[in-house]
Amino acid sequence: MGKVQVIYKFRLYPKPEHEKRLSETLELCRQTYNYFLAQLNEKERIPSRFELQAQLLKLKKERPELNRVYSKVLQMVLYQLYSNLKALSQLKKNGKKVGRLRFKGKRWFKTFCYNQSGFKLIKTGKRLDILHLSKIGDIPIRAHRKVEGKIKQIIIKRHGSGKWFVHICVEKEIRVVKREPKKVVGIDVGLKHFLTDSEGRQIENPRLYGKTLERIKIEQRRLSKKKKGSKNYEKQRKKLAKKYEKLVNQRNDFLHKLSRFYVDNYDVICVENLNIRNMLRNRNLAQRILDASWGKFLQLLEYKAEKAGIRVVKVNPRGTSEGLNYKNKLRDWISANRIKMRGWDNPDSLLERRPLLKTISYKEVVSGQVFSMKQEASCESRG
Repeated sequence: MGKVQVIYKFRLYPKPEHEKRLSETLELCRQTYNYFLAQLNEKERIPSRFELQAQLLKLKKERPELNRVYSKVLQMVLYQLYSNLKALSQLKKNGKKVGRLRFKGKRWFKTFCYNQSGFKLIKTGKRLDILHLSKIGDIPIRAHRKVEGKIKQIIIKRHGSGKWFVHICVEKEIRVVKREPKKVVGIDVGLKHFLTDSEGRQIENPRLYGKTLERIKIEQRRLSKKKKGSKNYEKQRKKLAKKYEKLVNQRNDFLHKLSRFYVDNYDVICVENLNIRNMLRNRNLAQRILDASWGKFLQLLEYKAEKAGIRVVKVNPRGTSEGLNYKNKLRDWISANRIKMRGWDNPDSLLERRPLLKTISYKEVVSGQVFSMKQEASCESRG
């Protein structure tokens, strides 16, 4: 048994009066953040979090409108500021060149947090449940999954499209049973194909950014022609934000389903320990690497694997493609097998026969067809 933190993300459907209070709370939190940041920029020493909270009581007397915000929400704003300052200070100690924290503009402050109290999730038995927020009210919520565990914190977030979401952070105990390492797979990520595994699957790179880029450019040009601050500008800005939001949702859906497939079907997953930050220095490939989202895929793979009790083994990528011709159709498959052998030292893992490489499209992944796919082995030897 062990305790883990799980985050559920649900959409909120606030009524006009609720949306007004949500926006007001967000704005007052932003102003509080900027106020204390301005005060701290004038000081050499970072005060403790408790000193900041004492100053908050004085500020609430000077600005009575802050009393319309739940007290712990404002305390979490100070916690966020304090954490940011501490992180900045640590970077300076490590010799990094960093500037000062920036003040938050209206569109750059998007979240506020209820910690431990001030909220309640109420089940209605209908399509929409109720999320009660202190000082705001009862907001309809689409809780499409059962929330299991003790709710420790909730984060309210407004997206650029104007939609409101809640991230419910819970703590629950799970029983992790370590699987016997019977099925092992090696995975080689790439640009031509999103990944190739040691069993011959080649997942098509969806290139979602490239497919929607032209539409985004059109919406961006329309936005540039609007007068900043006008109603038409705001309307067009939200339309553009929805395009970006759709892109992110498509990518996340693809990555979640693909990582779930490998976690459900293998006991050991061997991958390369890639330094993606260094790889992004190559300007010719940076955009394609970001579009592929290798980092997020590997992150999801590790997260799901830990909960399922299976192993993700990271191996040194050096030499996994050594001596292979780029025109070789089996290049990525051979690399995946080298990763598998390096991560799981087992002579029997070297296949005597190669499988028939099967390219799986983006649509097949998101529709679930990859889960039922059976590999066929060809009779052709490695030669």
